Amino acid sequence: MAENDKDTRSPLSGDAPDMPGTPGADMPAGTFAASGTPAAPGKGSELSGDSAAPASSGASGSAAAPAETGEENAAAPTRPGRFGRLTQDEGVRKLTGMYRNWFLDYASYVILERAVPHVEDGLKPVQRRILHAMKTVDDGRYNKVAGIVGETMKYHPHGDASIKDALVQLGQKDLLIDCQGNWGNILTGDEAAAGRYIEARLSKFALDVVFNRKTTEWMRSYDGRNDEPVTLPIKFPLLLAQGSDGIAVGLASKILPHNFVELINAAIAHLEGRDFQLYPDFPTGGMADVSRYNDGLRGGAVKVRAKISKIDKRTLAITEIPYTTTTESIKESIIKANDKGKIKIRKVDDNTADKVEIVIQVAPDESSDKTIDALYAFTDCEVSIAPNACVIWDEKPHFLGVKEILRRSAEHTKYLLGRELEIRLGELQEAWHAASLERIFIEHRLYQLIEGCKTREEAYAAVDKGLEPFKKQLRREVTTEDVQKLTELKFIRISRYDTEKADNEIRQIEEDIRSTQYHLAHLTEYAVAWYERIRDKYGKGRERRTELREFDSIEATKVAVTNARLYVDRAEGFFGIGKSMKDAEPVCDCSDIDDVIVFTKEGRYVITKVSDKAFFQKGIYYIGVFKRNDERTIYNVLYRDGKNGPLMMKRCAIKGVTRDKEYDITKGTPKSEILYMSVNPNGEAEVLKVYFKPRPRLKKVIVDLDFSTLAIKGRQSQGNLFSRYGIHKIVLKERGASTLGGLNVWFDEDVRRLNSDGRGKWLGEFKGDDKLIVWTSKNQYYITGYDLGQHFPDETVRVDRYDPDRIYSLCYYDRGQRYYYMKRFTAETSDRLQAFLDEDADFVCVTDCRGAQLEIAYKGAHATRPADLVDVDEFVGVKSHRAKGKRLTTYDVAALRFVEPELPPEPDGEEVPSDGDPDGAFGGGNPAAAADGGAVGSEDAGNAGNASGNGGHAGCDGHAGNGAVPGNPEGPAGNVPGAAGRDAVSRTGKPAAAKPVAATHGLPQSGTVAGGVEFEIERAKGDADEVIDPEQLNLF
Repeated sequence: MAENDKDTRSPLSGDAPDMPGTPGADMPAGTFAASGTPAAPGKGSELSGDSAAPASSGASGSAAAPAETGEENAAAPTRPGRFGRLTQDEGVRKLTGMYRNWFLDYASYVILERAVPHVEDGLKPVQRRILHAMKTVDDGRYNKVAGIVGETMKYHPHGDASIKDALVQLGQKDLLIDCQGNWGNILTGDEAAAGRYIEARLSKFALDVVFNRKTTEWMRSYDGRNDEPVTLPIKFPLLLAQGSDGIAVGLASKILPHNFVELINAAIAHLEGRDFQLYPDFPTGGMADVSRYNDGLRGGAVKVRAKISKIDKRTLAITEIPYTTTTESIKESIIKANDKGKIKIRKVDDNTADKVEIVIQVAPDESSDKTIDALYAFTDCEVSIAPNACVIWDEKPHFLGVKEILRRSAEHTKYLLGRELEIRLGELQEAWHAASLERIFIEHRLYQLIEGCKTREEAYAAVDKGLEPFKKQLRREVTTEDVQKLTELKFIRISRYDTEKADNEIRQIEEDIRSTQYHLAHLTEYAVAWYERIRDKYGKGRERRTELREFDSIEATKVAVTNARLYVDRAEGFFGIGKSMKDAEPVCDCSDIDDVIVFTKEGRYVITKVSDKAFFQKGIYYIGVFKRNDERTIYNVLYRDGKNGPLMMKRCAIKGVTRDKEYDITKGTPKSEILYMSVNPNGEAEVLKVYFKPRPRLKKVIVDLDFSTLAIKGRQSQGNLFSRYGIHKIVLKERGASTLGGLNVWFDEDVRRLNSDGRGKWLGEFKGDDKLIVWTSKNQYYITGYDLGQHFPDETVRVDRYDPDRIYSLCYYDRGQRYYYMKRFTAETSDRLQAFLDEDADFVCVTDCRGAQLEIAYKGAHATRPADLVDVDEFVGVKSHRAKGKRLTTYDVAALRFVEPELPPEPDGEEVPSDGDPDGAFGGGNPAAAADGGAVGSEDAGNAGNASGNGGHAGCDGHAGNGAVPGNPEGPAGNVPGAAGRDAVSRTGKPAAAKPVAATHGLPQSGTVAGGVEFEIERAKGDADEVIDPEQLNLF
């Protein structure tokens, strides 16, 4: 085939056409001439023949995985390279005028040759040169790092220190380099040992996917003595797997690492025309919020948090750390935050070795839940990483998303596999041609034609003439080189020539040719098979380490400890926490990042950040810590509108305002004055006794003002008219209770936090001593309060409102006894983890419905036995959760399910929030399907040796009270009166890890309802009031 018949350029090369968008499109690859030598390659795809392409062994018609690559000694032309102008001998360069372009040259060099990775192989130049140097010295044994550094200096002109650092970073990524010795620790930040002590060699993965001299483009090294690769022919998205950091001149590149298996699956999905998603996976583990990842482009952000667990009430343990941090940096940040008063801890110990373990002792008077939030807010336990995917393509920097980088990598891998197949096809055709010529030459005794020839040319001509009748059988013309090889055959080979063996070899070559041609015709399937082979061979042990979660926002002011005291000088109008305010009136404890709200007697107020000393206005009436967006803090105010105006009363909440902007809680009339004000953190409403000044026509001089009769309105409301008479004094008659009712609480399963914003599952309206019960997958539960700031363990599977009288009926399988048991118990009020099953027991199913029945189906020798219905209430009594319970049966159990009685329809009532009734039915089961076979170990079973295992689902079926369809988490929610029933089946089989609550549960879901009740009060009417003497008032 002619040289220009087919474009041989890579889809990623600078002057290549657009990449094929369809995975099944024709392969983009170069074409080789019939002689097996490559046609002239285009830019970005020069070949040097030094290793064989993957050998194809699959039969025609199937997309077999590519085989390993071998090597041959061949060399392709090498271009001068980027350093050519520095090594040219001819000409003299003058310094005059060089200053005009020196900065541009420097910036371009740093961007292209130092800091930014190439999109084709995902490597920076120093990394590429390290791998190439390691390949040149590779013999399967470890090499000293110092020796590798010295070998790399043949190609990298920037010194041994930078090479060694880059080599250590490559080794710590645990992908391309097999390390031996002390290579440092990415968890603790410990440095690697000196290069003379540690050793390295290429990993099997690197040898498999990184190198192939025949598909590598070469250039001259910086000194012109050696050849180095322009890019390595890596058939894997290495850039996304390892990640990359680099700071160049005027730009930076930050590509986060991704999961090995997920990258391969995404590449396969792209080749097959399916969509995919990619999110970071960090080697240090931790938790990541990727909601703003933005495909790795500029403007995105990834929040990464450490995993913090509670060992006990006063001890926390950090077991995984955020990417870009070390245990040492986290420990230092914790100590620094403690010294600044942001958190209160007693001690922090770093016990990290192979795994992270930082133990924190919390101060006795501090909450561990609040401390966890404070660690995220004030230390390196939470970091925000800004990705910026910048790569080199076509000799220029480009900003590409990670999905686009993956697509280009997959297409480039497909292109490289096609090149390898074409090289392999050319080699096979050459092998077939040589074998056929040899067979003809020997079988037809053409070597006899050489007799009598006096010169080499005469011998060549005689053999060529003798081959003339057989040339039609060949696939290409016979060249002089072919004839020369025939004449150089040794006589011993001719005498021992085995025709049958030669025919078999030719048939095998023909089979390989057909297989290779098939793979070339189905290149997409071949590339998918390649990825699948890599995944199966190297994907074990590379599961995702970073948990993807959506984080709840932590307000620093809510979790900061009180490390300062607020003072106020009311007369002069100063306030603050500095030393200069120590002699003033103390107000309260606060933190140095809090906001404070300051009121004057005239009703003007401002919200500002606390400082050492600040001035607002003379005559400060009230000052306190302000909580932004706090809907439950209510301000009860009685004020005079103007100098001789009426008395107004109001209740309002001050939520979000602009900091340092002045507002007015009155109408704003000049010379208005606050007569009484109280700040109530839970909406309390007091009763005041108001004494009016005596007047001739005033019959009632003492009046009660009950703030609970006022509606809570906005801060800009004028309020209601109270009186027009003058006031003698105001006395607090009674402190009232909260008028806001209970607190509606939801549980957000995504972030595992409680909230009052309506996110997640509604748990109910809580007040006073109400409690929650928390169930975990370790067959444990505990009782806790409804504090919105508390954290739940990772094993949490369900959170419910706690009812001390609720009875739970539970079935489990005892592996030791090989029997199924049922027990009934009420949950104990304890904040410690309570195990309701032993270690050798497997949870099967549970219900809390009264009057339920348990249906037992049988199998094996007792398969014909009808199912039994057991009255749960009568079968076993209510005891402690520690009780063993009562054995159900000795027969072979096929399935267990709770059947609940049908209840009469309930009358329509007031709707509750639409996510369900927190006191509704509870149910669940282990979703693991039971295996067939196996018997309960009993004499009646006849096969006591086989233990029956753990069951499957046991949950609600039908309607349970007012709410969603139980047993279907996706079901509709609402007011659905109906019969409560259970129809969840648990199957017996191999015991699995016990889970007290499965995904199919019986609690109806519920939504939100507006909180608060509004009341109206009649406006009092009277004559004009006198001027009130403030000194006679019992003010706030």
